[in-house]
Amino acid sequence: MKKILFLAGSNSSKSINHKLVRFASSLIVGHEAELIKLTDYDLPMYGEDWERERGFSVNLKMLYNKIKDADALVISVNEHNGTVSTYFKNTIDWLSRLDRNFLKEKKVLLMSTSNGKRGAASALEYTKNVLPRFGATVVESFSFPSYSENFSEETDAISNEVLLLGFTDVLQNFVHQIEQ
Repeated sequence: MKKILFLAGSNSSKSINHKLVRFASSLIVGHEAELIKLTDYDLPMYGEDWERERGFSVNLKMLYNKIKDADALVISVNEHNGTVSTYFKNTIDWLSRLDRNFLKEKKVLLMSTSNGKRGAASALEYTKNVLPRFGATVVESFSFPSYSENFSEETDAISNEVLLLGFTDVLQNFVHQIEQ
């Protein structure tokens, strides 16, 4: 049994990326799925002066340990102005300062969603290119378009049957990859 850590790169209290990643975690069978919120690990805006004067916070170390304890990660990234949010980028910056290879030997499923037709595809692409610098192996990805039209808040599930099939296929392929 593998331990899979699920998280969204958003700090919004109404994050649709968190809802998508929560739905994904509910579909995991035969493995331990742990869903966290990055907002539970409050981090200041990264700066060299801050790091030099104050070092690494307890919250950063706790988040780092959550990642280290996991066998694999499922991350859903949000998009602000065509790239990842400053919030998510800041989290990556802090983690990489603590340990440049904080994702070493971690298999990752990347997801993204937005209310637009591209489903935050630019943020997804950016993240696919960045995470391997820190040791990650991105084994699957999924961009979920038009969130409000294709996800039911009432059932907390994907309502579009075609997207649901594609989503579950990607999730199953990811699980198969981490079992090897």
